[in-house]
Amino acid sequence: MNFFRTALLLAALTALFMGIGYMLGGQAGMMIAFAVAAGMNIFSYWNSDKMVLRMHRAREVDAQTAPEFYNLVKDLAARAELPMPRVFILDEDQPNAFATGRNPQNAAVAATRGLLQTMSREQIAGVMAHELAHVKHRDTLTMTITATLAGAISMLANFAFFFGGARNNNNPLGIVGVILMMIVAPLAAMLVQMAISRTREYAADREGAEICGQPLWLASALENLEAGARRIQNPEAERNPATAHMFIVNPLSGQRMDNLFSTHPATANRVAALEELASEMGQGSGAALGRGGPVTGEAGGRSGSVPRSGSVPRTGHRRRGPWG
Repeated sequence: MNFFRTALLLAALTALFMGIGYMLGGQAGMMIAFAVAAGMNIFSYWNSDKMVLRMHRAREVDAQTAPEFYNLVKDLAARAELPMPRVFILDEDQPNAFATGRNPQNAAVAATRGLLQTMSREQIAGVMAHELAHVKHRDTLTMTITATLAGAISMLANFAFFFGGARNNNNPLGIVGVILMMIVAPLAAMLVQMAISRTREYAADREGAEICGQPLWLASALENLEAGARRIQNPEAERNPATAHMFIVNPLSGQRMDNLFSTHPATANRVAALEELASEMGQGSGAALGRGGPVTGEAGGRSGSVPRSGSVPRTGHRRRGPWG
């Protein structure tokens, strides 16, 4: 259902681009705007992982520097049948996480210090499974296509502002139509882009819950993540708000509803969907969390809070959780 909705929204964005482009810039203007936007976003697609990780001053860790966290990701990646991604830690107190990379072979996952220090091992597993679901779904590619179309529409609106629209009869409303399109077109494109972002979050929640085998682990984590994001600032995210949509919860400010201008669904709605999934899987509230402590993410941290590598059976069928 989420895949169908994403495809439908992408089709709507494409149709919006084609229609507005023809009215504002004619065929030539439409193709120029699309080519420029595509070039910019192709560059971003190939380099976005490096740019984003650099923006947030992420530091890469491995089995020697952060064995518990690294091995947790390794086990979950094996369970999801994904190549091992690069693993990073952000030196931020706000609990949060994101994934980046143009495909599963070039993926990276990152978690903040606050996430590793305040969440239980089950909650961390739910969060990282969600991020691996983004990698599995190739959501970076989906959002790049979306950004290309939305950017091209915004460029067409700028063309109309500077050049007064196409000198033809494509626009039956004349200058009034041009002015309306200048205002409405970028706004409509932004709304569709944000709707696609929200849809991909719901899809990653579901897939992530299936990867770790326990939807309530992620549900519990989401509630704590939202509370932490409201209480603790993320300075790097504040300086780079364009990357906010990448995080599992909005690092800038909390949203109580799936409003049209939000890149993230309401946490309450996400939790409700996960609880419904848990019910479908025959899990009660008792399956929500174990007693594992937080993960420090550093060598020499709390032992036993994350499973050792190899604890996830690498079989083809689903297990109830990453620890068997």
